[in-house]
Amino acid sequence: MIRWEMKLISTERGSFEVFCKGQGPALCVTHLYSEFNETGDRFADTFTETNQVFLVNLREAGRSEQAHEPYQLSMIETVLDLEAVRLELGIQSWNVAGHSTGGMLGLVYGMRHPQSIDSLIIAGSAARVYASSSPYCIYHQGHPQFEKMQMLIERLKTNLSEEERSRCSRERTKLSLHEPDRYDEYFTGDVHKSMSASRMNFFAREILLFDITKQLHKVTARTLVICGAHDVQCPLPFSREIAELIPNAELEVFNDSNHYPFLEEAKKFSRVIKEFLFHPVMRHKT
Repeated sequence: MIRWEMKLISTERGSFEVFCKGQGPALCVTHLYSEFNETGDRFADTFTETNQVFLVNLREAGRSEQAHEPYQLSMIETVLDLEAVRLELGIQSWNVAGHSTGGMLGLVYGMRHPQSIDSLIIAGSAARVYASSSPYCIYHQGHPQFEKMQMLIERLKTNLSEEERSRCSRERTKLSLHEPDRYDEYFTGDVHKSMSASRMNFFAREILLFDITKQLHKVTARTLVICGAHDVQCPLPFSREIAELIPNAELEVFNDSNHYPFLEEAKKFSRVIKEFLFHPVMRHKT
């Protein structure tokens, strides 16, 4: 397995750890609180066949710059950091792809710097607070798996042994699979990433006021919105909303997926991504 190449990018906003892999048009991937390393990321890996992918560790993740003030962990500040990375890399504009909270960040990026983005790919995400809005969301107190999910998240923030961390991460992920028994089939290979507790804690507060639905019209990039029909983290209605409010967006629903369509329906995901990136014909709005 070809590992990702690590680069430390020095910008006017600090240094950021970036992992690179693949050839083709530039594409940026990140996540609000994941901490990446040379083993990469399964979502990002789906683009390396067709794109030069830049997988970015945000502030307080890996060897990237620390947050010198709490507000520097916010989404808008994070977008400014990504812009600084793009400029330092000498990339005129790039594609941006985000899964889950990475998709939320992608939407903010698309609103704030539309001229920097050729296309947006938003998978399993939302444009507003989701936990308190839908009882179908696993982060809603009315969801039957709410307590189990919260317990696993809190444990993952602590100093666990490698074996216990792996077990908790596995159980947490299985809650978001349409067919949990296929976990070992989906999560093969040597990919190991962790969670930035400080970023996760900041996001848990920021999301309480998060609602950018009235600004999505500012996103001018071609946008592909992807969602599993059974997504328990960011249920399908949130993706439908995003696709309806972005002028140049289309929605692709994966009927046999929960929160990980790029693994649960990998062949279809690859086909849809290639069609969107290299055969830009609007197929359907909803």
